[in-house]
Amino acid sequence: MTRIDLTGLDVRAAQVWGGIRLVPLVREEPVAGLRLRREVYDALGAAVDGSGDDAVDVGDGTVHTSYVPHGFVADWSGSGREEAAYGTRLGDGPAAVVPVRAPHHRLAKRRRGERRLRFLPLHLALDGYLSLHFGGPTVLWEEWSRQALRRGLSPRAEAAYAGVDVPGLAEALRVFEVHPGQCGVLVYAADALAAAFVVPRPEDYRLLHATLVEDLYGELVHQYAHYGAPVPEFTARIRDGAGGVRNLADLRAAAREQERRWAVAHDGLMARDLLETPYAFERAYRMGSFSLYRFLPPFLRDGREQHIGELITDRKGRTAYLKTFRLSDAQVRRGYLLRRLASCDWHLGRTAEALGVSGEELVRRIRSAGFGALLDAHGLARAAPASREG
Repeated sequence: MTRIDLTGLDVRAAQVWGGIRLVPLVREEPVAGLRLRREVYDALGAAVDGSGDDAVDVGDGTVHTSYVPHGFVADWSGSGREEAAYGTRLGDGPAAVVPVRAPHHRLAKRRRGERRLRFLPLHLALDGYLSLHFGGPTVLWEEWSRQALRRGLSPRAEAAYAGVDVPGLAEALRVFEVHPGQCGVLVYAADALAAAFVVPRPEDYRLLHATLVEDLYGELVHQYAHYGAPVPEFTARIRDGAGGVRNLADLRAAAREQERRWAVAHDGLMARDLLETPYAFERAYRMGSFSLYRFLPPFLRDGREQHIGELITDRKGRTAYLKTFRLSDAQVRRGYLLRRLASCDWHLGRTAEALGVSGEELVRRIRSAGFGALLDAHGLARAAPASREG
């Protein structure tokens, strides 16, 4: 599996509110055997029903604590219950907040004896990006500090905005119509794809539609929504000419043809980068006939949009659940740089040669990416004369 498969999901006409465009995704048949519901967490990160832990103990004396507005529960028990909880609280707790990498089984938890998996929306995806080559240099070349070898990229942080801070999103979610059979949505800001969200069944989507305003969105999305102009609404024109509309059946067929043209144009243009990009998938959990994955993009510097995300697929690879986070250009550059450094064993000379730049330019890029603290000034000074002599 290298691409996102939205087989079984059909596009419906977009709805526009200012600079926000929502494109509904509907299913003719819901995904059988899986339900998704929302779960509220208390001040310490535990579910309000008493399940879950207050914090994640990572085994070295530190804990991993995250604040998220809500969590998801994937249920493959077959009970078919429709449940949802709303609201959250945040208060003081004994856990220290430290940026550490937590194992998959700690980010997605299954209680013993249950056929349900609790996980935090986008948490697996963001952890995958933040832990990208988290250990830092594998060899202590003289240009890297000893701190780089001992601590790697810790601490590391990235900026994100809550949906409530994305101008127009809350209003759009409040006033837009939820289509019959809708199981997902593509969110655009100034016609730039901000996020994709897919669930197994229409009942799940109706319960989780409002949670989009509590999700995380990238810096680029916030800027587009804040500064972008209103986008044009979807319109369909049906011409009444020779051989045209004579009755209701003709009108219905013409309307469906307009919907088909809109779907083709949308998938081939607006959502092309999301659907055609090859991703690196990593399975985090197996749930009966379903699997939970997180994925990373190839970090290409060719202008295409890049998304990280997580999804649940059935045994045929069809998407039952999907949530994505669009990276900013700066985040793509950091991912690209880290991968090139790692592929060259963090040797600055070989990395600069692979990138086709000078050593000084590579050092500038490392510092611009926020990794300058890992460099050793004395080592760089010693290496500079040697590189010039070479």
